[in-house]
Amino acid sequence: MLRRVSPSSNATKPTPPDWAGRPHGYVLVWGLPIAAIVVGLFLDAGMRTPIWVIALLWMGAACVFNARRCGRTHCRYTGPFYLAMVLPLLIAGSGIVSIGSYGWFALAAVIVLGSKLIWWGTERVWGKFT
Repeated sequence: MLRRVSPSSNATKPTPPDWAGRPHGYVLVWGLPIAAIVVGLFLDAGMRTPIWVIALLWMGAACVFNARRCGRTHCRYTGPFYLAMVLPLLIAGSGIVSIGSYGWFALAAVIVLGSKLIWWGTERVWGKFT
């Protein structure tokens, strides 16, 4: 008549909160680094490069951790994207390739708009959480 339920049953575990889904989490983890990237556009390349590297590493790591924490779909893709964008940034910042002010603006646009496009596209196709 009564059935005993073991702790290892198929009961769903509560998922940890999504950092991107909370306004204060979003501002701290992604908003401030994006603002630093925009502000960095007005600095010389010697100051811009380390600011952008720190911002991209911060956002990339946060996305990877957030994807593991709660399964947020876009974080699976934006995390590696942010981390991969460090390479062209370091190449431009080191002076190996001279990109000029328009090149820096284009790099910032690729970083910011590219991540927004990945966010929108992946969650349209696969849903908010996977």
